[in-house]
Amino acid sequence: MLSPLANRGMTTAAERNAEEIVWQCRRALGDLLGADPGGVIFGRSMTALTFDLSRTLSSTWRKGDEIIVSRLDHDANVRPWVIAAERTGAVLRWVDFDPATGELPTANVEAVLTEHTKLVAITAASNLIGTMPDIRAIAALAHDAGALTYVDGVHYTAHCAVDVGELGADFYACSPYKFLGPHCGVVAGRVELLAELNPDKLLPSTDRVPERFELGTLPYELMAGTTAAVDFLANAVGAQGDRRIRLAAGMAAVAHHEDGLREAIEAALHGLPGVTVYSRAKRRTPTLLATFEGHDPTAISAFLAARGVNAPAGSFYAYEPSRRLGLGAAGGVRIGLAPYNDAADVDRLIAGLTEYFTPTRTR
Repeated sequence: MLSPLANRGMTTAAERNAEEIVWQCRRALGDLLGADPGGVIFGRSMTALTFDLSRTLSSTWRKGDEIIVSRLDHDANVRPWVIAAERTGAVLRWVDFDPATGELPTANVEAVLTEHTKLVAITAASNLIGTMPDIRAIAALAHDAGALTYVDGVHYTAHCAVDVGELGADFYACSPYKFLGPHCGVVAGRVELLAELNPDKLLPSTDRVPERFELGTLPYELMAGTTAAVDFLANAVGAQGDRRIRLAAGMAAVAHHEDGLREAIEAALHGLPGVTVYSRAKRRTPTLLATFEGHDPTAISAFLAARGVNAPAGSFYAYEPSRRLGLGAAGGVRIGLAPYNDAADVDRLIAGLTEYFTPTRTR
């Protein structure tokens, strides 16, 4: 049934509908992330929100303050902080990962933390090779040093149950389109921390949190779509209880399903000639990055695409990890799984790769 819609308010039915859409979305994301709905910020993209928050947070930085970023991260959780550090005179410190194992040891973060550290920006899961660092331990170390944590959860949220409080994230960023929703961005921040920050905004804009971090009229249709995506995940396996409980069951089922498919793909990949699989960490998402000696990743990707398999090639904006692995901008073939994939998809992928590497095939 169609309902009237206008800018938010409480006077007309159209205004009340808009208000309810917004708070339904905040509550849904609060349940998905284990976060206070009052700290859920909505925006055009994770990248845009991170740039906005980097400008706000860095307004208090001074020369000699230190900011930590990692070489495992997508550039959306690197470049905003690099730029902010350059503008303020803050010292930028890098945390490396082991290219041989894909692991980012917590000790590597501890080694660069000092009493001058203001922020640790770290991914919960690499979108390139799937590595999941120990965010809880890293956040604890950061807090002991008096620093804040900004966690990129874009890739993690699509594959794992999330509890931002348990992770220790002061800010947790994600993108609903990664978990079956529309293209937009979200940051869940601690309400008391957000209340201390003063972002740039228009004079008529409210001073309330989280609204003062949201620029202009919110996209109600995207927020409604985000709520629908969260509800879909909550109802995926028919679990009972409140939405938070049902989401935990749904995401556990997603992880189990995807890991089973990943294991089948890994077994097949290691039987192919000249293959290098870079996704090796003990804790990782069902995301595999591979190269094949003597073969262009884009050619393999195009060959698979013609057979109905979406396994794109590149570095996927994960500039630092791709370079650290020696792959540069070319990256590799990324094979990622989602809840809707099944054994038939895996068979089609394996068949396509097998055909590509069959010596008698005419190229």
